[in-house]
Amino acid sequence: MLFLLLMVIALLLTIQSHSYHRSKIISSANFFTGGAYKMTSNIEGYFNLKIQNEELAKENARLKGLLFNIKDSTKIPNLDSIKGVKKIDIVIAKVIKNSYSSQVNFLTLDSGSKEGVQPEMGVINSLGIVGVIENVSPNYSTVLSILNTESPINAKIKKSNHIGSLTWNGKNTGYVQLVDVPRLASVKKGDTIVTGAQSTIFPENINIGSIDKIYIDNQTNFYTIDVKLFNDMTSLGHVYIIKNKDREEIINLEKKSIKDE
Repeated sequence: MLFLLLMVIALLLTIQSHSYHRSKIISSANFFTGGAYKMTSNIEGYFNLKIQNEELAKENARLKGLLFNIKDSTKIPNLDSIKGVKKIDIVIAKVIKNSYSSQVNFLTLDSGSKEGVQPEMGVINSLGIVGVIENVSPNYSTVLSILNTESPINAKIKKSNHIGSLTWNGKNTGYVQLVDVPRLASVKKGDTIVTGAQSTIFPENINIGSIDKIYIDNQTNFYTIDVKLFNDMTSLGHVYIIKNKDREEIINLEKKSIKDE
């Protein structure tokens, strides 16, 4: 013990009286404290990832709301002059349950009527469409996935604007089918499929997938197209619920036109 005490005293005297030794000790101390601070920062950053992801989701929602209301995509809006979204609002939600193994699949989201979610609203994410809101409670909602055999969605070939109905044959979770595409349409593998203008649920030109295979129905003279989804429907996180405020007006107008006929 006496030896250790004397050694510590000797080291302190050496460090205080020699600038070289003092600089080496300070440099070593900075190295260890810097490493400790970096490790602490990395740990804090890891636990803050959830908050950061939520902030990014909110920012994406705001930008999508602006994008859907720009008719000319080549024009960049002046953010200071935009006071709010006129036609379409975005609600952020997280998928808390996802089914994809039956003929009619559903998702459950953690946003409901308190956030303004209503049935017949479209659900998308950064890669493309996900489904349509079916039932709503105050805090939750269920989504009829695009992986279902009962709910066609209006879609089109982006390059040619030829429209069809998007369905699912219940076989592969990575592919849906675009049916009733006329034979006069120019189609080829790799062409992009997007939502059509006839939909009152989704804005036009939301990505869906790309053409993988093309089949000809000799009885009807229409194409049936296998569409490879941009989304991995078996792995979904944050999604965006689209509130189309003009939907009811459009539907009422169309009903009136049908009655007049």
